[in-house]
Amino acid sequence: MNTLLNKRRAGVLLHITSLPGTGQQGDLGQDAYNFVNFLGTTGMTVWQTLPLGATHSDGSPYQCLSAHAGNPELINIDNLVNLGWLSPSEHCQDCQRQAAKFYKGCLISKAFYGFLDHASAQDKTDFDDFCRNKAFWLDDFALFMALRSEFNQQCWNQWPETLKQRETNAIKAASLRLKAEIAIIKFEQYIFFRQWMALKAYANQRGILLFGDIPIFVSYDSADVWASRDIFKLDKDGEMSVVAGVPPDYFSEEGQRWGNPHYNWDRLQQTGFHWWIERMQTQCEQFDILRIDHFRGLEAAWEIPATEATAKLGQWVKAPGSALLQAIMEKLGDIPLVAEDLGVITPEVDALRDEFHLPGMKILQFAFSGEPNNPYLPDNYEKNCVAYTGTHDNDTTLGWSEQLTDAQKIHIFDYLGNPSTSLSCALIQTALASVANLCVIPMQDILELNSEHRMNTPGTTTGNWNWRFQWYQLAPERAARLAYLVQLFNRK
Repeated sequence: MNTLLNKRRAGVLLHITSLPGTGQQGDLGQDAYNFVNFLGTTGMTVWQTLPLGATHSDGSPYQCLSAHAGNPELINIDNLVNLGWLSPSEHCQDCQRQAAKFYKGCLISKAFYGFLDHASAQDKTDFDDFCRNKAFWLDDFALFMALRSEFNQQCWNQWPETLKQRETNAIKAASLRLKAEIAIIKFEQYIFFRQWMALKAYANQRGILLFGDIPIFVSYDSADVWASRDIFKLDKDGEMSVVAGVPPDYFSEEGQRWGNPHYNWDRLQQTGFHWWIERMQTQCEQFDILRIDHFRGLEAAWEIPATEATAKLGQWVKAPGSALLQAIMEKLGDIPLVAEDLGVITPEVDALRDEFHLPGMKILQFAFSGEPNNPYLPDNYEKNCVAYTGTHDNDTTLGWSEQLTDAQKIHIFDYLGNPSTSLSCALIQTALASVANLCVIPMQDILELNSEHRMNTPGTTTGNWNWRFQWYQLAPERAARLAYLVQLFNRK
């Protein structure tokens, strides 16, 4: 086990988009730094976010346009003004009338030309170095995004055949034709990484670790699939015959049909898992701790025929998880990984997790089914795990508690010792008191918010990923109580 995960810590689960701020979503501006300060005052030393990748129109951070690229919508515009690359009065009325992402993209484009005119020699050298060091993914991504814009955001399988098949002459011609657009896209990524790494440095200097999340699969409509079709299960035309998902479980009676392509593990293994190692390397630069989402897919993944509308029909297909993790560790060292081991978990999945001494996840909302051997009950925990009240896929603890029967509530309160606090507060205290080395609390539970404030409802495609908190919700006595519990249970 990595030493970062081998001591008692506490943290908060909050995505960057959920930060307060003046725009339509949170970003990497002052409120992100204020949140680091809040963590520091409470004694919490971990900030867990959702994936930071560039999203599609649905905003899901688990269906991104690249396994490497950051989300330009998280860029803070004020920072570009302060650098002198963008005028404070700069605006675009046409973009303001559209979605916020177009407005921000327009301003970043304007800042690029300000950068060319006014940036220092060192900044320009840094940009050149960034483009050169990240070329292994940035070149394909920038061209992919420029082409996607040229073809009205159509998926790459709808592009002209020569570009769909990445014919050499077509790629060269597109790269020349879209040279200006490609440069701006690379600049966007430079700014994102510059701002993120500045935030990470600020957090690390104050003893705060950043905890990231890696979706096990990538989106079909992504630069990775377009540029590396051989490592995915696609036919000669680039189409999917099977898609990823999970069978019916706690989160969805229909299962979840994610629609991602499955990996061609044979081909990946032939390359020494090169693509996966590069992907992990990018994430290791951005985060101190990493969670592998849907870890069980590294042992076996649910393959659904592409013709099926739901995830009910499918089959488990084995994956070389042990060989993959071994290759990653040999190349990148003993990196701090957490296994998202929720859902249909078999002894083989447990064995894979334990082979690499990875902590799994314990969700208190799953604990009170009545069976004494329920693995989510705190008396069944081991130290090497991460305790949560709930995750971004769960209802808030208040929302969850409001749906319990009276008998269920009595059972839970009996287990907890009939505390005088609310159930949300009682579960936070229980998680912090547990033997789990790391305890992470969703911000919604700290604020005791109801179901209207949940982040995501699995199996649905609308109304997700939009929640934000405001500073006025974080009353001083609430923060003080949290700091007291962190101290009480020795998680500093």
